[in-house]
Amino acid sequence: MSARAIVLAAGKGTRMKSSRPKVLHELCGRSMLWWSLEALRAAGLTDITVVTNPELQAVLADGGGAGAQTVVQKEQTGTGDAVRVALDAMPAAEGTVLVTYADMPLLDEELLRVVLDALAARSDTALALVTARMPLPSSFGRIVRDRKGKRVARIVEARDCTPEELAIDEMNAGVYAYDESALRDAVAQIDNRNAQGEYYLTDTIALLAGSGRRVVPLVVPDYRTVLGINDRVELAAARAVLNARLCERLMRDGVTIVDPATTYVEFGVQIGTDTVVHPGTSIGRNSSIGTACVLGPRSRIEAATVGDGVRIVESVVLDSTVGAATSIGPYAHLRGGSRVGARVRIGNFVELKNAELADDVKANHLAYIGDAVVGARTNVGAGTITANFDGERKHRTEIGADVKIGTNTSLVAPVTIGDGAVTGAGTVVIRDVPAGERVVGNPARTLEKKTAPT
Repeated sequence: MSARAIVLAAGKGTRMKSSRPKVLHELCGRSMLWWSLEALRAAGLTDITVVTNPELQAVLADGGGAGAQTVVQKEQTGTGDAVRVALDAMPAAEGTVLVTYADMPLLDEELLRVVLDALAARSDTALALVTARMPLPSSFGRIVRDRKGKRVARIVEARDCTPEELAIDEMNAGVYAYDESALRDAVAQIDNRNAQGEYYLTDTIALLAGSGRRVVPLVVPDYRTVLGINDRVELAAARAVLNARLCERLMRDGVTIVDPATTYVEFGVQIGTDTVVHPGTSIGRNSSIGTACVLGPRSRIEAATVGDGVRIVESVVLDSTVGAATSIGPYAHLRGGSRVGARVRIGNFVELKNAELADDVKANHLAYIGDAVVGARTNVGAGTITANFDGERKHRTEIGADVKIGTNTSLVAPVTIGDGAVTGAGTVVIRDVPAGERVVGNPARTLEKKTAPT
């Protein structure tokens, strides 16, 4: 039987105290909404309708990218009304409708499959829902069972609970697999006679159970899997759980993470076997790391491609490519699409911006190499800079192979240094230097070759 999904994302999320819609706040590089949709797709559901509010809809339409069809709940009058809005936009069909919330980023495909299977196990089942044993006090709705404690009689929202009901520690997790026809019938019957004056989706449980339809509760082993996010404290707690999952996956694939609690990774990161990640290191934005690398401590790597056997110590590598067996840091900064070859040495307080360094280049100390190309085996002395900006435009510096750039050299772009050239300490180069030539001074002048006495 076919299965479709409704994702409820229309809540305002006022406790986030943010101009950004709640479900677009990120955890490990992806939004809450993205994680919710990813879990559904992993469980095999592709026909997904997201119920949004006008503010969220405007963001999604402007490139926010929910990746699913959306429908707007113009006024937030409860979860029951949100589902009704979604159903009105969906052609009626025989099958299953899975309802979840967009602010549950820890929900996984395994639990969703269990719920779907529970509904499909018997033809007389109208609803399978997830419950969880949670610490008290809690703002989750309470599961009220019959006198024998086996069947679910109803769900009572926390604000409508009696003191006795508030003492119940079995909570509604907010994950439901409905028989579609049963859902449509029940949603049409709910009203808003409650403390909030809202249409509660949870009222469908009492309606279905009262009519003799079978309602199957499934207690989740770990309540944290179904925690919703209401504020930034809960966002941070959920992020820690997601980060731990991502770290565990990497470690089981052969990566050593010395301290997962202080290592941050984002979804989509790839790290090769035998790489060691030291504490305080952040790896994000779909970075790809080779085998047998050493990362950190205290390094930040984003949108980077790093070859095998690379060392990055206490440094920042952003939007750059690093070749095999290269050593970076401490306190180096690569950015702006820099491309570094193999066996390169980039040392203390060296910054690269949109620079291309060929194999075996050395820049060991205190240098800025921006908008530049550096040939193989060239050595860049401490204090060297490429002066790439004239106040209006950026210009390129081209340095050949086997060049020796002396300490405190300033290369005023645009300028070309030929293969095998040498600059003396403190040289200011404002004109091209031919291959093999030695220059010194400010401005640079050719160093006369001494001739042997006659």
